[in-house]
Amino acid sequence: MPELFVVAGEASGDAHAGRMLKALKQQRPDIVVSGIGGDTMRDAGVEIVTDFAELAVMGLVEVIKRYAHIKAIFDKTVEHLATNKPDALILVDYPGFNLKLAKKAHELGIPVIYYISPKIWAWRAGRIKAIKRYVDLMLVLFPFEQTLYEKASVPVKCVGHPLVDAVHSDLTSSQAKSHFSLDENAPVLGLFPGSRRSEVEALLPVMLATAEHIQQRDSSIQVILPLAPGLERALIEPFLSQTAVKVKVISGEFYDVVRSCDAIVAASGTVTLEIALLGIPHLITYRVAPLTYHILKRLVKIPYVGLCNIVTGENVVTELLQKQVSVSELAPRLLYFLTAADAKQNAESVQQQVFKALGPSGGAENAAKAVISFIDAKSS
Repeated sequence: MPELFVVAGEASGDAHAGRMLKALKQQRPDIVVSGIGGDTMRDAGVEIVTDFAELAVMGLVEVIKRYAHIKAIFDKTVEHLATNKPDALILVDYPGFNLKLAKKAHELGIPVIYYISPKIWAWRAGRIKAIKRYVDLMLVLFPFEQTLYEKASVPVKCVGHPLVDAVHSDLTSSQAKSHFSLDENAPVLGLFPGSRRSEVEALLPVMLATAEHIQQRDSSIQVILPLAPGLERALIEPFLSQTAVKVKVISGEFYDVVRSCDAIVAASGTVTLEIALLGIPHLITYRVAPLTYHILKRLVKIPYVGLCNIVTGENVVTELLQKQVSVSELAPRLLYFLTAADAKQNAESVQQQVFKALGPSGGAENAAKAVISFIDAKSS
């Protein structure tokens, strides 16, 4: 019976891997899967040997601070691969960790599938050399990525973005508010500070200060905060205890939480693409250590950080970076979203642009089929 080891180092990777592995299990129930991940992978029947929460950190400086801990997990994972020799190693995004693991797997003679490409089109284009050397198959989400890898003679298949099918809520805005015991007739502001400790520490205090400022202008505005997968509530409690804002914290039912919101301020990441696909007015925020940002600014080759802006090639959602992540910048924009009649209409226009840019449906199923074909070809 085929055995796979899957590595997803953060919440979005866990979600993507979980959807793909659920489809894989439906197509081939005999395949045994273990790896690094979180609840979505667990729900797909994966034996989790290390929770991704142990790895989730953002920014170069932040990674350096936790280097010893991350290195220990890396060494443990290599030892596991050497002992168990899976039929394939599937790496999901998280390139700083995963490309090094690809090299080790290659040395061990373990075939490597990479699902969700590192953003080599944005920065560190030289990584494609390591990918060509150590990765046996790239499964990418966007058509332009397939073209890029084909030019470099890397085996590649575009499977489509799984969010095209996954992002959905059966509830109307009013129904979602009622479901979460919110006032259906009052606006709801969503605070989405990210899934990494470093993101929460950098963004949540400013988000809460902004919410407090907004509530001083309009006391009817309600505030909701979804607890990201892998994030302990204990991490956010100290911040909540220091604010006058009453925040409703919710675990799970993420897309219904998004649907309940009239405006959202979110950490940059896959979550902003999900919010865009649900047609909710929102702002994208990004803040890391100044040194990290200084280095990235010199390395990154594209003008945007938000995925909806990257895939459409246009500035369709406002991005606020570093010092721009402030009450004075956030509050007026969010108040506009919460009160202006055309804000929702504009967000729905963005929604259609993003859907069009993402291309074909069936991403998770397509990826699962590609993995099965790869394994079968290797074993024949």
